[in-house]
Amino acid sequence: MTSVDSLSVARAVATALIDAGMRDAVVCPGSRSAPLAYALAALERAGEVRLHVRVDERSAGFLAHGLSLASGRPVGVLTTSGTAVGNLLPALMESFHAGTRVIALTADRPPELHGTGANQTTDQRDVFGTHVRHAASLGCDAADGVDAEQHLRHVRATVRRALLAAEGVVAEAGSDDDGAPGPVTMAEAPAGPVHLNLHFRDPLVPSPEEAAAMGAAAAAPHAPVPAVAPTGASPAPAAAPAYRAPGAVLSGLPELDVARLDQRRTVVLACHGAGPAAAAFALSLGLPLLAEPSSNARFSANAIAAYPLLLGAAGGRDADAHPLAARIERVVLFGRPTLTRTVNALLARPDVAMALHAPEPAPWFEPGRRRETPVETLEELAAFAGQGEPGWLAAWQHASMRAQAAVEDVLVTTDAGDRLSPQTVAHVSAAMVRGPLVLGSSSVIRDVDLTWRPPSAPDAEVYANRGLAGIDGTVSTAAGVALARGLRTVVLLGDLTALHEAGGLLVGPTETEPDLDLVVVNDDGGAIFASLEHGAVAEAPGMAEPVERLFGTPHGVDLAALAAAYGVPHTRVTDRVDLVRALADPVRGRRLLEVRCDRADRPRVAAALAAAVRATFPPACPVPDPAPDAGPAPAELAAEEAPQ
Repeated sequence: MTSVDSLSVARAVATALIDAGMRDAVVCPGSRSAPLAYALAALERAGEVRLHVRVDERSAGFLAHGLSLASGRPVGVLTTSGTAVGNLLPALMESFHAGTRVIALTADRPPELHGTGANQTTDQRDVFGTHVRHAASLGCDAADGVDAEQHLRHVRATVRRALLAAEGVVAEAGSDDDGAPGPVTMAEAPAGPVHLNLHFRDPLVPSPEEAAAMGAAAAAPHAPVPAVAPTGASPAPAAAPAYRAPGAVLSGLPELDVARLDQRRTVVLACHGAGPAAAAFALSLGLPLLAEPSSNARFSANAIAAYPLLLGAAGGRDADAHPLAARIERVVLFGRPTLTRTVNALLARPDVAMALHAPEPAPWFEPGRRRETPVETLEELAAFAGQGEPGWLAAWQHASMRAQAAVEDVLVTTDAGDRLSPQTVAHVSAAMVRGPLVLGSSSVIRDVDLTWRPPSAPDAEVYANRGLAGIDGTVSTAAGVALARGLRTVVLLGDLTALHEAGGLLVGPTETEPDLDLVVVNDDGGAIFASLEHGAVAEAPGMAEPVERLFGTPHGVDLAALAAAYGVPHTRVTDRVDLVRALADPVRGRRLLEVRCDRADRPRVAAALAAAVRATFPPACPVPDPAPDAGPAPAELAAEEAPQ
């Protein structure tokens, strides 16, 4: 049996990764993974790839996820063997459900050391189970009758197959009429992470001659690998990034014969990952657009502000909803709904017909498992949605205008002089960003959803970990977005989200520092649980203390000291002027902007917002059933809704 040295195998793996479109890789230190680390370092010196070294594999996995999220490219993350491998699991779980192309490159001991009690040796095959789209093991040993060059070709082919699976292209073996193996065909599947487990055998380091050659190459000048172009264009051969530049999408929308479509009371629901096509679709058909922040569709005159409060808790089926919500006949869904119970309530209404834009396999649902009818083309979707009934959009726009004014009035009047509410922090931060904006899970993204005035143009590129919507890895995800885009990035997150991955602040002096503002809403614990059923439990006699301990989880951490430990400048923000001034200052590098809030302010302001928006509702629905041949003009409907 032929055995090929580890460095040759590693070079074959590295070049195949580059050939398949990888331009960034995250490297964690380790001896067993050294062959591939050296191979990637040589390619970095040649200007073929950028390396990002991180000591914590958990953070490294999320950094790779963030890089892929913003670039659309495959991004490798390299670890040594043992528990280092297991630390990638949280990031790969998020990557799987988000559809990012994270390539887990895990070094392993050679087969002869398995089962012997050798150090840092465990069964790493299929260790990530169903959380990767493809898994394969590679080693130094060739199959019987295969020479070294043939084995290296097999290595490169295995890597190419894995990278195709990451893009959502899988090989399926067919069969003939007799059941015998038939030709292999390529099938579509959701994109997602893949796992390559690499058995490396000693020697793990280059020979003195190879090291000298590598050193000489290092001394030669080389061109750096650029970040993704700010246009958001899709880099071949990878699929499009999470954020797509709206210009190309809007111009690429098919011509729709709107005049021939039926008139209906339809709303377009743009959820996570929907993209600007949802905005273009709503604009073309004259339909209201209810867009979550991470849809990247929340712009244009059709976008409706404060829509969760307009829909009400039951999605339009109870008294706390705007009368317009009860009149919804159809919903067209773009993207994944994960953010609010009001949206889920709307999607559960039996009296409303639903369609889901599903032009390609999605990583977040299985066919047949959702209520909405999947529709592939925008033409078919338009036939389902119809054009907006006369006055339908205008009435929603008027309701939006009044709701947004009520929201902003509450935010101005409820803030104390030296303390901002969490909702105000979200409102100001979203309005100020001109570029990448990363939103942490839990409360902050919902605050943005409720308070962000829809801009007329897509000023912000919004990213969020909504695959599994956990708070872990947000700091490193945001760093990956900033490094991939090459733009100053703002991440808005809660204190527990920041503390959960404080290690993500560690960037060594040899590494490229992202331009990243971390706006941390510090209310000393977890605020979201008070807005769930646990808040009512806390009101029962004797239950306030256990609920606070188990769910509030106060921490008392000095964020200024924490930031200083990692060499990150810290600024305490106390009012709107401070926050606006800080976000308007285009500094380089990283900065932590701490906004201390009182956790009791959140439910108080939330109740005030809900009451203020409800006060704008008319006593009856302003949209009558139109006559067959005519309907009221939009201006008449807007006036009809105005209070008398």
